[in-house]
Amino acid sequence: MTHAHPHTPDHGAHHASEHATDSSSQMEILDLDAEVLAEHIAAITAWLPVEAPPREIVDLGCGTGAGTFALLAHFPEAHVTAVDSSAEHLHRLREKAVIEGVQERVRTVQADLDAADWPDLGTPDLIWASASMHHMADPGRTLRDVHDVLAPGGLFAVVELAGFPRFLPENAPEDLPGLEERCHAATERFHAEHVPHRGADWGPMLTAAGFALEDARTIAVDIEGSHGEVIPRYALGALQRIRGAAADALSPEDLSALDQLLDTDGPHSILRRTDLVVRTERTVWAARRKD
Repeated sequence: MTHAHPHTPDHGAHHASEHATDSSSQMEILDLDAEVLAEHIAAITAWLPVEAPPREIVDLGCGTGAGTFALLAHFPEAHVTAVDSSAEHLHRLREKAVIEGVQERVRTVQADLDAADWPDLGTPDLIWASASMHHMADPGRTLRDVHDVLAPGGLFAVVELAGFPRFLPENAPEDLPGLEERCHAATERFHAEHVPHRGADWGPMLTAAGFALEDARTIAVDIEGSHGEVIPRYALGALQRIRGAAADALSPEDLSALDQLLDTDGPHSILRRTDLVVRTERTVWAARRKD
C-alpha cells in the first residue's frame, strides 16, 4: 500500500507518462505537507506516551519521510525502518537522509501493507502510521499485523488529518464565495466510495485488534500564510487533487472558478493570493501492545 497523501485521491491505473507525472506531483505535495506542518508533526512526536525512548521505530506508509525525520530528530538514539510501496517515495527519502546526515539511521523497505505476508520489520518499540491507515483494504487485519510486529509493551501511533485542508477565506473568490466548501462537499461522494475509512475513529478498531488505547487527541492546525511561497504552492497542489475528485460534481460556474485559481499564469491564480491559511485538524491515537 502506497503512502497516499491524505489529500490525494487514488485514480486507479495510469499510463506510464501519466503515472510519472502524478508520482512527481504527489512527492512534491508530500514534501510541502512536511514543511508546512513540521511544527505540528514535531509536537505529536514529543507528546507520544513512550515508556522509554525507542531504539527501533517503523514508519508505515512513510511517503517521502515527514514522520521519519521528525522521529529521528526527537529520538536521537533511534533507527527508523521506513516502509512504503512506492520506490520513488523511498528514493526521495534516502536522498533527504543523506542531506540530513542520518542515512546510517534509516533503512527503507518497499512493501505492500495490504499483502498477506510482510517483510521482516524487526521488533520495533514504536510504530508510526501517518495518513496511511485509512488507505488499507482491511484495516482490522493490518492492525493485527502491527500488533504482532510490535515488541511487548511497544507503542503504535496512528495519525490522521481530517480530510483536505482549507486555504481560502470564506468570501473567496469574490464572484463565487464559498467555492472551497462546495469543492469539499463534492469530494465526499468520491472518498466515500474510494477511501471508506477516511475519517474513521481508530480507537475501537485498535482495541478490537488487541491494543490498549492509552490516549487520543485532536490538534487544530491553523497556520497563517507567513511561509513565503510554500503555502500557495501547497494550496495549489491540494486544490489540483480536489479538482480530480470533484470535477464531475461541480457546477460549470464553480469548475470555471476553480480552474482560474489553478491557472498559474492567470490573474486569479492561487499563487498570487496573499490571504491564504492552512486550516485542518490532525488526530492521533496512541495504543500499546499489552503482552
